[in-house]
Amino acid sequence: MIRFVLTVVVLLSLPLSVRAEVEIQEVTSDRGLTAWLVEDHAIPFVALEIRFRGGASLDAPGKRGAINLMTALLDDGAGDLDARGFARETEALATGFGFDVSDDALSVSARFLTENKAESMALLRAALLEPRFDPDAIERVRGQVLTGIRADAKDPDSIAARTFDRIAFGDHPYASSLNGTEESVAALTRDDLLAAHRAVLARDRIYISAVGDITPEQLSTLMDELLADLPAEGAPMPDRVEVAIPGGMTVVPFDTPQSVALFGQPGLAQDHPDYFTAIVLNQVLGGGGFESRLMSEVREKRGLTYGVYSYLAPKDFGEVYLGSVRSANDRIAEAIAVIREEWAKAAAEGITQEELDDAKTYMTGAYPLRFDGNGPIARIMVGMQMLGLPIDYIATRNERVEAVTLADVRRVAGDLLDPEGLHFVVVGQPLGLETTAGN
Repeated sequence: MIRFVLTVVVLLSLPLSVRAEVEIQEVTSDRGLTAWLVEDHAIPFVALEIRFRGGASLDAPGKRGAINLMTALLDDGAGDLDARGFARETEALATGFGFDVSDDALSVSARFLTENKAESMALLRAALLEPRFDPDAIERVRGQVLTGIRADAKDPDSIAARTFDRIAFGDHPYASSLNGTEESVAALTRDDLLAAHRAVLARDRIYISAVGDITPEQLSTLMDELLADLPAEGAPMPDRVEVAIPGGMTVVPFDTPQSVALFGQPGLAQDHPDYFTAIVLNQVLGGGGFESRLMSEVREKRGLTYGVYSYLAPKDFGEVYLGSVRSANDRIAEAIAVIREEWAKAAAEGITQEELDDAKTYMTGAYPLRFDGNGPIARIMVGMQMLGLPIDYIATRNERVEAVTLADVRRVAGDLLDPEGLHFVVVGQPLGLETTAGN
């Protein structure tokens, strides 16, 4: 059964100023799987994107890093093919697969020629349903993960991120690295990887999109053949976390001439009614590159850094509002003071009409540039589904930005920005800064 819910026609600026139409169809298979499709027969090529909600947050207690390691092994041998055999078959078909995991999703990307669709999907089906987890592959990839963990332990940015996450998320999975620790990864067994596979790859948490040379009927059949035999249900989702970030400072001593500072406060969920207003506000405050207030005040006027920025980071089960800056050890305290001042100024006064107009112009003008090929469009569509956005979101997104008023921004700035509640994690040897008592 193929159900056409809505067709969205959007004119988008693509490379070389080509004007193209994006027509999104919703396709439901006979076995109940749903996908969003942009059908385009201009070239014999398809981009397929699959997401499984939950991601590394579904690691079992004491098994941190299992889902990350499992994901890295999905194309390291499957079915009758060992790692080399799988790689040879993929290369022979000119097919590309990508497997990745974040805190909230396991992502599967496939790119294949129309003429090789059947063979390519047979390989992908084997990777998703019949991964081998051969002992030699496990040890090789485990070694790569452990090398990354050791490198992160010496990286100031990674140290700052881990420290901030522990402060913000407490005992939630978000509070620890999805890579795991040296101890947890070293202890993982093949049975742990099989359990991790069952926890994440299930039909009750799946989102699908496709772009390219494939019809709705063909996509319906593909979904059932590829995915319908996955388990019906996976592991329970984690609880929401009440983000409680105390204002203050945490200094992590590290031998480096330049300190790294990660700062943040509680944020907003992406489905919050004020979210669009908040991203417009942030565009002015810290998200607009050289045009942002933070960049102007911290870099351009005072020369305290090469770069400073802020961004909203809404995860599925908890939201934060983050920023980052790095500066010489003897200047980081001044940079932090300026950031606090700008946070407080925006909270008290909002922004100007000129800043609002410039932010809208940039955000609405830049948005179409994201749609520069089958792969990016497929990724955007599957992300829309995971966020619960309507199928006409692409057509209406810029209208939502344009609808934000100066009064909206001033109200949200007052409600959202908490200069006293900002917490700074500073990794380095900063002069004039020390950890606030209790942090």
